[in-house]
Amino acid sequence: MKSISRWFSKNLIRIYAALAFIYLFIPVLYTFIFSFNDSGKTNLIWKGFTLEKWSNPCGAPEICSALGNSFLIGFTSTFIATVLGTLIAFALGRYKFKGRATTNLLIFLPMATPEIVLGASLLTMFINLGINTSLLTTIIAHVMFCISFVVVTVKARIASLDPRLEQAAMDLYANEWQTFRRVTFPLVLPGIAGAALLAFSLSFDDFIITNFNSGTVNTFPKFVYVSAGRGIPAQANVIGSAMFIIAVAIVIIGQVLGSKRKSKV
Repeated sequence: MKSISRWFSKNLIRIYAALAFIYLFIPVLYTFIFSFNDSGKTNLIWKGFTLEKWSNPCGAPEICSALGNSFLIGFTSTFIATVLGTLIAFALGRYKFKGRATTNLLIFLPMATPEIVLGASLLTMFINLGINTSLLTTIIAHVMFCISFVVVTVKARIASLDPRLEQAAMDLYANEWQTFRRVTFPLVLPGIAGAALLAFSLSFDDFIITNFNSGTVNTFPKFVYVSAGRGIPAQANVIGSAMFIIAVAIVIIGQVLGSKRKSKV
């Protein structure tokens, strides 16, 4: 008994970590397994193994058009939010100006505001302005809540930079633009890339704000929500599994490249 209790005390953190990972990845595992289900209209009961859904992920009606809209909204809003958020992050992280503290507070408001409140407020604004909900209003809404996450992520990267590197570049007769292009921007680029990935994942995954401001435009989260009433098709599991695999691959590639850079240094 003493040896067992001693083993538990030494491995308690590992046990907690394993249970946490199991809790987190059970839904992912369920999604992946049922993407191979030989299902009909519903995908709730296992009926047999098949690769048909993976060979034809667009087999469910409107699923690929909804996925295309999600990609379009995600890429567009990510690009706009990343550009604007990076500029705001540099302004807040490098310059002192009147209203800086207020700007910092306002940047956090979309992150702290419940999505249902933000979505309803944006819809009310569009209605008062006489703007019909469409793909454009969806992109505007996504840019609004993604930009805060970009600013926070890039600003944290800027705050961690060593100012002596830029000072050394200027001591070597580099002007401000050359210093930014050759020193500052490459150092901040990993933070910008991370912010862009975060913004895209938030945009692609969003349902509440999209449902308020998209009108008749269908996205992948809306498709899944509507399909839940009659049974989510296995093709949705295929797309979800593929997105998860791609995300994991991107993280692994980033870690490998980062470790190679550190080993060279």
